[in-house]
Amino acid sequence: MDSVFSYGGVQRVTAVIAKELAKNCNITIVTFDREDAKDTSFYDLHEADIHYRFFSYPDTPSWKNFLCKAYSYLYRRVIPQTRQTSNWYSHSSFPSEKRNALVKELKKGDYDAIIGVHAPLAVRLASCRKYLSGTKLIGWIHNSYEALFGKESLYIGPELCKHYEWQLEKLDATVVLCNDDASKYHFATQVIYNPLTLIPGEASTGTSKKFLAVGRFSRLHKGFDLLIEGFRIFAKENKEWTLDIVGEGVEESMYQQLIKAYKLEDRITIHPFTNRIQDYYSEAQIYVLSSRWEGFGLVLVEAMAHGLPIVSSDLPTSKEIMGDFGLYYINGDVKGLARQLKQATQLDWPMKSKEALKIAKRFNLDTIIRQWHQLLGASESSK
Repeated sequence: MDSVFSYGGVQRVTAVIAKELAKNCNITIVTFDREDAKDTSFYDLHEADIHYRFFSYPDTPSWKNFLCKAYSYLYRRVIPQTRQTSNWYSHSSFPSEKRNALVKELKKGDYDAIIGVHAPLAVRLASCRKYLSGTKLIGWIHNSYEALFGKESLYIGPELCKHYEWQLEKLDATVVLCNDDASKYHFATQVIYNPLTLIPGEASTGTSKKFLAVGRFSRLHKGFDLLIEGFRIFAKENKEWTLDIVGEGVEESMYQQLIKAYKLEDRITIHPFTNRIQDYYSEAQIYVLSSRWEGFGLVLVEAMAHGLPIVSSDLPTSKEIMGDFGLYYINGDVKGLARQLKQATQLDWPMKSKEALKIAKRFNLDTIIRQWHQLLGASESSK
C-alpha cells in the first residue's frame, strides 16, 4: 500500500483488517512510507504482530522514460485499445526497472497471498502476475467506480477504464466495497464491506445542536465546500445550530476563507484529525456526509454506532449502507442540503438514534473478517 503511517480512511481500514488477520496469519505490510515515518501508534498497530517492509521504486533512465511516456500518450489518445495494446501500456506506465524491483521485494516474503490496496497498486500487482506464480493476488478497490472512471474523475478517467478492467482480470480476485460498484465492472468482483473500525464512545444524547462532518480535505472529494455553502443557507433562518468539521488536507485554507467570507467563524469550526474521533461523534447530534463520491462511507457506520441520524448526498453506497434511514439530497445541490439540515433538526431524534445503532451492528468486524479468511483461503486458526 502507499501509506499506512498517516491519517486516512483507507489506512485505518487496512490497519484494522491487518490487525485482525494477524491473530491467525503471518501478516506483512509493504509500504511506500519512509522508514523513519514508522509510528505504530497509528490505529494502534502496536497491538498486533505485524511485519513492515519499506519500499521505494528505483529511477528509470531518462531516455526510456521518454519512450514510455510517448507510448502512454498514444495509448490514451490515438491507438486502438485492445488487450494487447493494454498489456504494452502496462509496461510503458510501469517500466521494467520499477516492476522488477517490486517483484524482487514481493518474492522476499514467500507470501501465500498479496493484496494490492487501491486501484493503481492493484493494477501494478496484476502486471507482476507471471513473476508471482503460486501466489494468490488480490486487488482491493477503495474508491467508487464513478470516482475512478467517470467523466469528471480526478483519479484515472474513462480513457483507462478498459485497461484497468483487462489488467484486473489477471488477478485471482478483485474486492470492491458495494454491490452498486460490482454491477458496473465487466468482470466478476467480490463485495466485502468495510467494517466498523473503531470502538464506539458514549452514544450521543442528541441535545448538543451540533452537526458533524469528518474526512480528509482532498480536492473536491468530501464536498466540504458544499457543506459550508449549505450550512450558510441553513444558518440564515437558524441561529442555534453549529457545525464541526474534523480533518486536514490541501483544501483547508479554502474552507477557512469561505467561513470567513460568510462571517460564520462562530458557527463553523475546523478541527485537526485526532485519535479520539469518538469524542466528536458522542458530542454531535446529526452527522452530515457531503461527499461528491465515496467507495464506502465508513464515517456513516461510525456515526450510526454513536446513535447519530444522517444527512447524506444521494450516493449509491450511502443508500446501500443506510437504506431509507438517511435524509438524502441530490449530490451537489446545496439548497437541497440546506433543506435536509433543517429537516434533521426536526427529527424524532430518540427513534432515529435507536435505528442508527441497529444498522451499525450489520458492519461487525467478525462478520467482515470471516469473508476475508474465506477469500484468502486461510483458516481462522492457521497461524
